[in-house]
Amino acid sequence: MSNDLGLTTYPPLDTLKSAADEVWLVDGPAIRFGPPGLKMPFPTRMTIIRVGSQDLFVHSPTKLTPELMAQVAKLGLPRWIVSPNRLHYWWIPDWKAAFPEAEAYLAPRVVDQAGTRIDFTHSNLDRDRGYPWDDAIATLPVTSSYMTEVVFFHRPSRTLVLTDLIENFEPKKLSLGMRLLSWLGGCLDPNGSMPRDMRLTFRHRKPELRAAVETMISWGPERIILAHGRWYERNGTKELRRAFGWAHSDAEAKREAG
Repeated sequence: MSNDLGLTTYPPLDTLKSAADEVWLVDGPAIRFGPPGLKMPFPTRMTIIRVGSQDLFVHSPTKLTPELMAQVAKLGLPRWIVSPNRLHYWWIPDWKAAFPEAEAYLAPRVVDQAGTRIDFTHSNLDRDRGYPWDDAIATLPVTSSYMTEVVFFHRPSRTLVLTDLIENFEPKKLSLGMRLLSWLGGCLDPNGSMPRDMRLTFRHRKPELRAAVETMISWGPERIILAHGRWYERNGTKELRRAFGWAHSDAEAKREAG
């Protein structure tokens, strides 16, 4: 692993870490993502939620190692393996192979993006209810012109789970050039937000985005787990209002209405 990839991660990797009651996260290896010549190192993070006594909801799986597999087995049995948007699917085939009884749920366009990596039966994440985890976890699709990200909220622990709607890269974990790119992109800690290029994909769907954000705020999350960068362990509702302030500005709302 190159130095910048190693620097940007959150060790120990590939191991369960408690985030809240019945909620765990796993920090995985870093990947490179972005246009040619501007690929950034992205730390990866999975969230696991236990529903009931044994059923595990596995969100955006990271690398599966034998040691991690043994740790997961002590929590319960993976029942649902979830790809929350078209970019977060890479390790799902490995988890599905390891836990064949689990049902894979894929966000819209994952199959188009993944191609032959998805060669197994799966279900679609294309609605906001009607899932086997509904009693414990709320589901909210948020759709732009590029992709749908499906957001989840674990009601008992008041934990909101996002993927790319907010990214929050810590300066100390980035090279000078990557810090500049993250700042320009609007996703540098402590002011993490939706990357500016992704914001453009919502330019014709701002009202729908604002409605989704209001729904998330109404849930009153205490914490927000992010897939990339430092996650918010407290003051989740406050962080939501701050991070999506750009989508709620009066000036923009008036321009759209007029």
